[in-house]
Amino acid sequence: MYEKTAQFRFYEELNDFLPADKRKTSFDYHFNGNPGIKDAIEALGVPHTEVDLIQVKGKSVGFDYQLQHGDRVAVYPVFESLDISPLIRLRAKPLRETKFILDVHLGKLARRLRMLGFDTVYRNDFEDAEIVEKAVNEQRIILTRDQGILKNKAVTHGYWLRSTDPDVQVREVLTRFDLFSQVKPFARCMVCNGEIEETDKNSIKDRIPSKTASFYDEFYICTDCNKIYWKGSHHDNMNDYLDQLIDNYEPSKTRGK
Repeated sequence: MYEKTAQFRFYEELNDFLPADKRKTSFDYHFNGNPGIKDAIEALGVPHTEVDLIQVKGKSVGFDYQLQHGDRVAVYPVFESLDISPLIRLRAKPLRETKFILDVHLGKLARRLRMLGFDTVYRNDFEDAEIVEKAVNEQRIILTRDQGILKNKAVTHGYWLRSTDPDVQVREVLTRFDLFSQVKPFARCMVCNGEIEETDKNSIKDRIPSKTASFYDEFYICTDCNKIYWKGSHHDNMNDYLDQLIDNYEPSKTRGK
């Protein structure tokens, strides 16, 4: 039997994590003792990595605040354009270098992010514990469709993808982390994530088809797996994809500015 009650209200995209009857409205949360407010928020289904500001009775509080009977709690997501520095901002500061690690269900997204030039670690046999450990040790942002992994207390940077479509997921990531200006097409190997650099045609001539050698002079090689790239029809198709992505989903358009 619960003895205490607090009132919660979640704002904007945090409602994605809630059941329909709790979205965009205030609702009662029943509890015993004085649990940490972070535990209460995650018990309601919202990962702490998605939360940027908590206010209790109009006052900003941290994750260590202990919930009290009668509290009125407002929970806000990441603020993209509002400076809330005078308040208790809960998310860690953005990482200096944008690097990702993806869960096992996001192989297609991994290839797309690498094509855009982002350092993206992915394996289809990663365990959740491995993902968290590498994210912490290598300062990587976790991208996942599994909300549970983002509730791990060790995780500081992560994002739960709303869409299951890899093309839409790319747009989500670019918009969520404001990365349009950091796109560097074809800077990374889509297979292994290694960096790509230009290579001398003569040094790899025995590894490419003779017709390819006769039509193209510029070649590139992955510094990790040695995969060879050249600007064939596949390159033109990827350029068309990138043009559509950037033209149709630049920040000014996606954010309605």
